[in-house]
Amino acid sequence: MTDSLRVWRRMTMPDLVRVHRYQSLPEQGPKVLFFSGGSALNKISRVFKEYTHHSIHLVTPFDSGGSSARLRAEFDIPAVGDLRSRLMALADETVMGQPEVYELFTHRLSQQEDAPELRMQLQQLVLGDHPLIQTIPNPMKALIQTQLAVTQARIHDDFDLRGASIGNLIMAGGYLNNQQQLDPIVFLFSRLVKTLGDVKTTLDASLHLGVELDNGEIVLGQHNITGKEKDILPSPIKRMWLNKGLRNIMPTNQHIGDDRKDAIESADLICYPPGSFYSSLLANLMPEGVGRSICQNSNPKVYLPNLGVDPEQQGLSLMERIQRLMTTVLEDVSGAPAFSPLDYLLLDDEYNYGAVDGQQLHDLNIIVIRTPLMAGKIDKYDERLVAKALLSFA
Repeated sequence: MTDSLRVWRRMTMPDLVRVHRYQSLPEQGPKVLFFSGGSALNKISRVFKEYTHHSIHLVTPFDSGGSSARLRAEFDIPAVGDLRSRLMALADETVMGQPEVYELFTHRLSQQEDAPELRMQLQQLVLGDHPLIQTIPNPMKALIQTQLAVTQARIHDDFDLRGASIGNLIMAGGYLNNQQQLDPIVFLFSRLVKTLGDVKTTLDASLHLGVELDNGEIVLGQHNITGKEKDILPSPIKRMWLNKGLRNIMPTNQHIGDDRKDAIESADLICYPPGSFYSSLLANLMPEGVGRSICQNSNPKVYLPNLGVDPEQQGLSLMERIQRLMTTVLEDVSGAPAFSPLDYLLLDDEYNYGAVDGQQLHDLNIIVIRTPLMAGKIDKYDERLVAKALLSFA
């Protein structure tokens, strides 16, 4: 039996020597793991790939709004929008990558054109006649056509293609063509666009979010929670769970795969990044095995809070968000955790996050790090400053 040891080092913030070393050899960069969803982390991710090609992005598959909602309703599949956008954020954009595939995956069909015209454009893509797909060499072109043909064959005649992401349509076809599993098609398209990092859904499962509000009201569906597509919730969120479907209250859960467990336990740094507090961050911490894996990792865990207004965190101070984050992780752990779910609170040195209770953080063994992270931007982090700060922990 071996004992776990935790080794501490003196840290400089930002550690420009360390950062320069990673930038010189990103192929040997650290495994920095992010629990995220949505687009909040995409700009940071695009910068991060300059420093390491080994970042790990566990994104939520529980979204139920936008064009992903139409695909979920049509095929009962996990949400693929966040997955696709993160793959694109980490894609190799140099001449060594596949810029034609990148352009196709990021293209959306028009919101204004009528249904017959959009159907014709999809048919052109399937046949390989559309300008966006003509320049893609085989066998990639044929592979993409195959997935799109599956989607085309399976959607109903009244399926709304307005604003549809081509990348989402391709991934949906791949899911349907691979025994209703996302992982094989994600792996395949990661290779196609030469993703400089590892992107996966936390769960390869088609589940939704449910919340109970402080006023007792129950709300099902991410699109009803965020306060972006629908009105802001009338009361703060009291608790959240994973739900089977959108019609009835049916709490459920599943255990993460062994590859996710290994990725979390072996990461050099775990980051709880900015994004919608419940539907992006906490949602990723809810599947069985996530909390246990986090607390088996002895390396640093860092929380970088939101700036500006997040409708989901109404009624929650910074200290309450920290407590809720830690509680969500620890609910998955039986007995005393081997290691803490959170070690550092990373804050901009000038931004007002609200009251920071130094004594409470001390009692929780959480160290506050203040460093420039905004570079004069209003309610926005500077992605390069954030990347350098996070890499200083790794």
